[in-house]
Amino acid sequence: MRVFLAGASGVIGRRLVPLLRIAGHDVAGLTRSAQNAALIDELGASPIVCDVYDAAALSAAVAQYQPDVVLHELTDLPDDATQIEAFRERHARIRIEGTHNLLAAARAAAAARVLAQSVAWPMPAGPARDAVAELERSVLAARGVVLRYGQFYGEGTYYPETIPGEPRIQVDRAAEATVAALGEATGVLELTDDGTRRIPASGS
Repeated sequence: MRVFLAGASGVIGRRLVPLLRIAGHDVAGLTRSAQNAALIDELGASPIVCDVYDAAALSAAVAQYQPDVVLHELTDLPDDATQIEAFRERHARIRIEGTHNLLAAARAAAAARVLAQSVAWPMPAGPARDAVAELERSVLAARGVVLRYGQFYGEGTYYPETIPGEPRIQVDRAAEATVAALGEATGVLELTDDGTRRIPASGS
């Protein structure tokens, strides 16, 4: 398949590219940073430098690539976990506006399937929970697949040497499970160290 991977230079994206290539897929990797284009190329994907908030440019980029699958692994989180609170609004924006723009671009390009990153743990009331709910609602409305990951741990994550509380998933295992989920029908999948399971969408 032809896979358009948004967030190809992120902690899971950089693991996904080689796995997708090994599985025989062609991959285009979206990044908003020109500095990351070389990394994406080295990993084996065709780099596409575009801001997800530029809806017209994004739509053109997706249409030009003509993907079978759009894989949404975009986040806007700091490298330092102590700064997460300061990034709440930015991360909420990418979950809402970024997701809407990707879905619109996928629809315009007639992509057969969209899969998008979500979280497997309950969020406290507020903008973060609202953003997750809207991401999931919009993806499911587009007949896509919501990937609810447990907390990542492993190299490059917020838990490089320790193990977080449940739900959790080792980041390499998360990437493997994501590739295995490419053919899944629309719905919600929970990906943790215990495996991948389909759960009711109402369990947000």
